[in-house]
Amino acid sequence: MANATKLLLIEDDREISSTLQKVLQASGYDLTVANNGVDGLRQAESVQPELVITDMMMPRMGGFPVLEKLKSMPTPPKIIMITANEGGRHKAYAEMLGADDYIRKPFAMDVLLEAIERILGKPAPGRPKSEGPAGGGAKRGPLRRSSSDDR
Repeated sequence: MANATKLLLIEDDREISSTLQKVLQASGYDLTVANNGVDGLRQAESVQPELVITDMMMPRMGGFPVLEKLKSMPTPPKIIMITANEGGRHKAYAEMLGADDYIRKPFAMDVLLEAIERILGKPAPGRPKSEGPAGGGAKRGPLRRSSSDDR
């Protein structure tokens, strides 16, 4: 995967993280994972991902401070914030801070994969360009959160 697109996933919910890891790696992305914002920022500095997918509510450092710090990097990555929070103010704040997309949980995997492709301007590395967005319309199951997500 030397030429694969580098992504960083920052998600504290183990079930969600595991599901997203499987889908993103199967799509051909070079994925690094962190389970909290502090570790996520460390990984972002060392890995230099093109895109970061971060949860909003996490231990040690939440998604908004992570977003601010990522956007202040010399070469800031694109950012997708994922959350179970329904509040419109949070979405507006994330956009103001520079989030490229804001996706509410639960969501279908195609929604995330299409957002990644749209933001990066290229198809997932693990599928032919002749397929449509996120696998030619093949529906992947929805992401379900566990009871501990976004407390």
